[in-house]
Amino acid sequence: MSKRIEKQLNSFKYKGEPIKITLGTLAMTCLCVILLIVATFTQIKITHPYLPLDTFIYISEYSGGTNFWSHFIKSYDYIPQIPVLFFIVALMGRKFGILAIVSYIILGLFFPIFALGGGISYLFEYGFGYILAYLPAVFFAGTLLKGKTDYLRIPVISAAGVITIHILGILYMLFISTLRHAPIELVTSWISSQSGVQILYDIFFTIFAIILGKQARKLFWIIMC
Repeated sequence: MSKRIEKQLNSFKYKGEPIKITLGTLAMTCLCVILLIVATFTQIKITHPYLPLDTFIYISEYSGGTNFWSHFIKSYDYIPQIPVLFFIVALMGRKFGILAIVSYIILGLFFPIFALGGGISYLFEYGFGYILAYLPAVFFAGTLLKGKTDYLRIPVISAAGVITIHILGILYMLFISTLRHAPIELVTSWISSQSGVQILYDIFFTIFAIILGKQARKLFWIIMC
């Protein structure tokens, strides 16, 4: 094999290089925006065993029957938008990840692509802060994932990124609820539904999403280089 051919072949191999602006990368960014929209309206039914807080009380007071084990089974309708977000970051990097999120937000302010609709009025929805929080989370995670990343660090990056989104989302929610003079019961209900057990699911699935995104980056490198 001549050195010229070997050099050309090596140019198509991913070695941790940053992604350049090409027609391929812009097309991939558009696909990532579509992927975010699809994830917004996707629900995954998750069923798994767990130990509720009243486990010992329930066992001691159980009077028999056929539904004993059902008390220790939890079902949850999970929306995988946050793992998809971090998949995009791992796939496209910080710069194009931010471009995809900004495009998603701008589109959502004109078209009903957010979970509860869209339009300028969505700025005053309780959940809009979570969407805005995608930007610092993408910047943070994209910076830490830049280049080659030790897989042992991915759980830490996942947890930090997810918690960043939820903290900023809750703060925005409190701000909007203050403007609306919303009752505390409504606010706590929103926080519980958006940032309760959801955080644990987000961290768990984000770990796998980042790993998958890093592998997919190698696969699609020939398109994006």
